[in-house]
Amino acid sequence: MGGVSNATLSPLPSADRPDVAARLREGLLAASFTADGLLELLGAPAYAALARSETVPALRATRGDTPLETLVRLFLLQQPVPHTRVDEFLPVHACVESGWLVPAGVDEVAATVDVRPYGGPGGEDWFIVSDLGCAVGGAGGSGNEGRQADTAVVLGVGGASTTLAGITVRMPVSAALDLGTGSGIQALHAAQHATRVTATDLNPRALHFTALTLALSGAPAADLREGSLFEPVRDDETYDLIVSNPPFVISPGTRLTYRDGGMGGDDLCRSLVQGAGERLNEGGFAQFLANWQHVEGENWQDRLRSWVPRGCDAWIVQREVQDVTQYAELWLRDAGDHRGDQAEYRTHYDAWLDEFEARKVKAVGFGWITLRRTAAAEPLITVEEWPHPVEQPLGDAILAHFGRLDYLRAHDDAALLAGRFRLVTEVVQEQVGLPGAEDPEHVVLRQHRGMRRATKVDTVGAGFAGVCDGSLSAGRILDAIAQLVGEDPVSLRDRTPAQIRLLVEQGFLEPAE
Repeated sequence: MGGVSNATLSPLPSADRPDVAARLREGLLAASFTADGLLELLGAPAYAALARSETVPALRATRGDTPLETLVRLFLLQQPVPHTRVDEFLPVHACVESGWLVPAGVDEVAATVDVRPYGGPGGEDWFIVSDLGCAVGGAGGSGNEGRQADTAVVLGVGGASTTLAGITVRMPVSAALDLGTGSGIQALHAAQHATRVTATDLNPRALHFTALTLALSGAPAADLREGSLFEPVRDDETYDLIVSNPPFVISPGTRLTYRDGGMGGDDLCRSLVQGAGERLNEGGFAQFLANWQHVEGENWQDRLRSWVPRGCDAWIVQREVQDVTQYAELWLRDAGDHRGDQAEYRTHYDAWLDEFEARKVKAVGFGWITLRRTAAAEPLITVEEWPHPVEQPLGDAILAHFGRLDYLRAHDDAALLAGRFRLVTEVVQEQVGLPGAEDPEHVVLRQHRGMRRATKVDTVGAGFAGVCDGSLSAGRILDAIAQLVGEDPVSLRDRTPAQIRLLVEQGFLEPAE
């Protein structure tokens, strides 16, 4: 991964003035400059427009003179505001002295960074600090026009960062590691349940922003280290949680540090996953967002299984697949190339397609990778495609998934039939068939929480799941079903455990003991 340049980016506030950050935080909270306050002020349409990089509705909604309207214009919409007005509710002199604000125009001040209110999972009022133009709309922020020159730009809150925060397993841990911290969103979340947080990034500007984010959010400081991937981590250091929203874009070259990994193809994501195993404590989790190549003549699931380090269970979920033209266009737009010279745009487009053609890549997948360090003799690896809507946050559902794997690994078929199960709350049964038909064509079990899975089951599976309330063993239920349908109970006991295992693994049934 190559170096970075800060030539076109604004100077940053001092990270060594926690007193100013604390006073600024007090002023922001007193003015209701929070996620809830923004929604109430702007209304849902203007608030949603900000996520699409559209600022006009928010500008129209902040034409008044209240402290909150002034702060939205100052920190989110990058408008100079009257010095005397801001001085009524913020420590302006201290903010100018420490670099949060700069004089602008006649008796006005402007922000040097974007500050976006961000609601924590427990109702906390946090603030994500990022480069100008990058708090609104994430990668598509309003400062995108000049981004081609700003290779070291640090983004604010985007869809990828909130997705990773939502899927991360949350439980008290001693040590957490955030690789490629960016503006510090994952480190901020980890600081709520980890005794010690280490955050790394190749871009020193990102480490500075992480310090600002933590300070302005009232969170403990993190151990900030500069370097690529695991380079800043000592050989003897291990963690209970590793998270990363890495620069996973598969691109020809490294133009933008925040997204382009600088390695060939999907090698960066592979290296990240393979390197995590030896740095996890027993029972520890590593969770990543990633892109991976779909290569001609190769099974993409086998490709990902080969990434999983020894001694780790894994759950890999492919959420989306794009053909190479869609993928190239997405990231060319992200860089703003489509707004520039069209001949240059075509040259860049050609370069992306040349890269994919040389590697025989036909599509690119995106998804989540979760590893868990295990002492089990045979780790379990699940690689699946699930493009359907899910219910965030998913951290508890992911933790439960690995708990079910432990249960299934410890129970052979005989033990499974001796066990008792309950149908998980909010699972419903749907019968699909022609109107008026005596029997359904098939039966579907559907979840309304977590992964929101749906699975087809046969008559026996539907009957079994419907009876599971924790009072009877699986074997006794199957014996009763066999008597009811006139089937040999031994045969039914032999062929049903596989279906029970699937229903347990996917979260439709849970052990009652």
